[in-house]
Amino acid sequence: MNPVIVLVRPQLGENIGKAARAMLNFGLTEMRLVAPRDGWPNPSAGPAASGADVVLENARVFESVADAVADCAHVYATTVRKRGVTKPVVTPEEAARAIHSEVGRSAILFGPERSGLETDDVALARTIVTVPINPEFGSLNLAQAVILVAYEWSKGAALESPPAVDLDPPAPQEELDGMIGQLDAMLEESGYYFPPDRVPSTRRTLRTLLTKPRWSSQELRTLRGVLSALEGKKRHRGG
Repeated sequence: MNPVIVLVRPQLGENIGKAARAMLNFGLTEMRLVAPRDGWPNPSAGPAASGADVVLENARVFESVADAVADCAHVYATTVRKRGVTKPVVTPEEAARAIHSEVGRSAILFGPERSGLETDDVALARTIVTVPINPEFGSLNLAQAVILVAYEWSKGAALESPPAVDLDPPAPQEELDGMIGQLDAMLEESGYYFPPDRVPSTRRTLRTLLTKPRWSSQELRTLRGVLSALEGKKRHRGG
């Protein structure tokens, strides 16, 4: 079952909307709000959700954390600090694996924007989720925290990736050699190869440069068209 995202005493409607957007990006739709500071519904949440209206419309409001997680068998509290509570501490990746393997509903708690979860909130959880973060700057906003945890959960949820774009097959070697030969002739005529003792090295460098990309036949035709246009323009000027 998909985990429930519980926002504990969220302060700004915009942040609730952004958290909803982060949730829906990774297939999570059930949001629960515990005592939102500005009440619910909040008109500022919709625009910030950027289309994640289904999450906001179905959000449920509770007076306490205990009420919000009453039907959940597994409760995770996200916090940077352990806050003196002795509980297992896991990363978001480890928590995601556990949620996928556990029987029963899971809830993930996220604290208020300014202070995070209180000790009493964390005490209700069975496991603490801590994001490995720069110890000198451990500042994550609410939506960032939600998206980190939701992303890790989504990796085991078999969400469909964006459709792959078919790439043109690489061009055969003779087409690539033809383009390099055309460019080489133009450079020879323009006097690019100088001094003479550096010509072999320069040619090798150019070939190395031009054979690194995975050219398709269409790309080579386009480039050769550009070279032909430049060559024709030069001849026209010379005439």
